[in-house]
Amino acid sequence: MFVRVLGSAAGGGFPQWNTNVGLNRAWHEGTTRASPRTQSSIAVSADGRHWLLVNASPDVRQQILDFPALRPAPDTRGTGIAAILLMDSQIDHTAGLTILREGEPLTVWSTRPVYEDLTTGLPLFNVLAHYCGVDWHEIDTAGGEFTMAGVPGLRFDTVELSSAAPPYSPHRGDSHPGDNIGLIVTDETTGGRLFYAPGLGAPDDELAAVARDADCLLVDGTFFTETEMIDQGVGTKTAASMGHLPQSGEHGMLAWLGRFPDTRRVLIHINNTNPILDPDSPERATVERAGVEVAFDGMEIPL
Repeated sequence: MFVRVLGSAAGGGFPQWNTNVGLNRAWHEGTTRASPRTQSSIAVSADGRHWLLVNASPDVRQQILDFPALRPAPDTRGTGIAAILLMDSQIDHTAGLTILREGEPLTVWSTRPVYEDLTTGLPLFNVLAHYCGVDWHEIDTAGGEFTMAGVPGLRFDTVELSSAAPPYSPHRGDSHPGDNIGLIVTDETTGGRLFYAPGLGAPDDELAAVARDADCLLVDGTFFTETEMIDQGVGTKTAASMGHLPQSGEHGMLAWLGRFPDTRRVLIHINNTNPILDPDSPERATVERAGVEVAFDGMEIPL
């Protein structure tokens, strides 16, 4: 299986367009080795030709241009993207659908709560019906493994994650199973297995069992501390209130990942406030000493 990190940052990317504090300021001033990052998305394929796009970020156009496998073949109009899977209905994971409107109908897989959000509070599917159209397929989180006709050689499964619906959702204050999922991808030939969960805020025993069976964990790296945005003066919410588990602390992400020392562990969806973006920071050193990697745009993970 080929796994390509198209974008590794949280919503807004790095540097964020309207932020001039912390690492954002250091990047503008040229005083950090932190590299720019687009908003999080990955692509997976068994054969390197038929790709599943996992989440469609607002930066998808640039991500496609940066990855030739997703571009059209010579002298034709098309793409290597055979299908799209949405893990939630957050704007930074869905707005890119509008960028893909010029082609054939989009084959999109999601849970029903995500479908309902994208036909009501943020009616992207309704808008796309006037352009390319959407061929929607429902993900049943209780239905076990499934395959996709356009993405041969891979099997998929999902797990429900604890998370709130987006602010625009009609059920914002009433979380539904399937608002946010983790994705398990298995290569039918190599047996390689990926667990992808950029919104993993509350890992439990079920997720630990999933993690033990995976060859690579590509998981939530949004914040390093619980009060990171508050401490930097750019927000009023804690990591937990936004559905994220920070890396630090006795029960943080690094502690949880420490339970799986024989598995490749990579942090993705990294917020512009997170000091691990700086390869020279003590926080980055802490992550690396734990045997955990920090994803970057263009990172490739063969499984």
